[in-house]
Amino acid sequence: MKGIVVKAYNSYYYVQAENGREVPCRLRGKFKKGRFSLLVGDHVVFQDVPEDGSGVIEEILPRRNCLIRPPVANVDQVVLVFAATNPAPSPVLIDRFLVLCEHAGFSPLLCFNKVDEPDIEQDLQPLYDLYARQVGYRVFTLSAQSGYGLEALMECLQGRITAFAGPSGVGKSTLLNRLYPGFSLETGGLSRKISRGRHTTRFAMLLPLEDQSGYVVDTPGFSQTEFAQIGERELESCFPELQPYIGQCRFNGCLHLAEPDCAVKQAVEDGAIAVCRYESYQQIIGQIREAKKGY
Repeated sequence: MKGIVVKAYNSYYYVQAENGREVPCRLRGKFKKGRFSLLVGDHVVFQDVPEDGSGVIEEILPRRNCLIRPPVANVDQVVLVFAATNPAPSPVLIDRFLVLCEHAGFSPLLCFNKVDEPDIEQDLQPLYDLYARQVGYRVFTLSAQSGYGLEALMECLQGRITAFAGPSGVGKSTLLNRLYPGFSLETGGLSRKISRGRHTTRFAMLLPLEDQSGYVVDTPGFSQTEFAQIGERELESCFPELQPYIGQCRFNGCLHLAEPDCAVKQAVEDGAIAVCRYESYQQIIGQIREAKKGY
């Protein structure tokens, strides 16, 4: 039978089979010898063990991608959650999260929570114009407390594995519990299990949507050390608005910093690329260099 690994605990991998049944499975010995790291989100082929209702994982199917923190495979998209207020959103921090998503190959959805008053949404308009209209990301404004704007986000979760990430204090857990109330005890339990078992397991848990059409996973976010995985010349590919100008600079391998006749810098001067986004690009180049020094 085929299925997807939804959690791992006490040496068992819990596989959601195609028929909806959750089966506790162990790895076939050949995988243990090869030290293959099976992740939550991996698709597997397993064999039922009728005697005790468990199973044995016989095959691990090819993986499309994986997150580092927490280790989870085959993520379709990442919802980056930021607060519209308290704390106020930081474009610099937003850009860092977006870059890490782009580099990992995940489709990022940008979500501003705590939009509880009309004037708050008006205050967000410059950020909406920047990220939605100029850069081209999907941007959601909503309130986990009141339920405002949740329906549009819920539609984007159907049929996908979605990771939720963002800084602390933005209402990520409240948002997940508001989207699907059944998560309440599960997410609390997951946090406690991870806290107790940090040295024995590195696995996350996929939380199934009510209609079983998709899964979500809460993440602790990204760390600056992960910039060490990005090459300086790779960074330009993580800014969608830079793409029309790549290859038009005077020098091959232009980093768009101090080089003359740079098409990207010219686009910034012309207003085609937002100054704040270019400044984020410069700062992240610096962070990549700093991260590599201590990597």
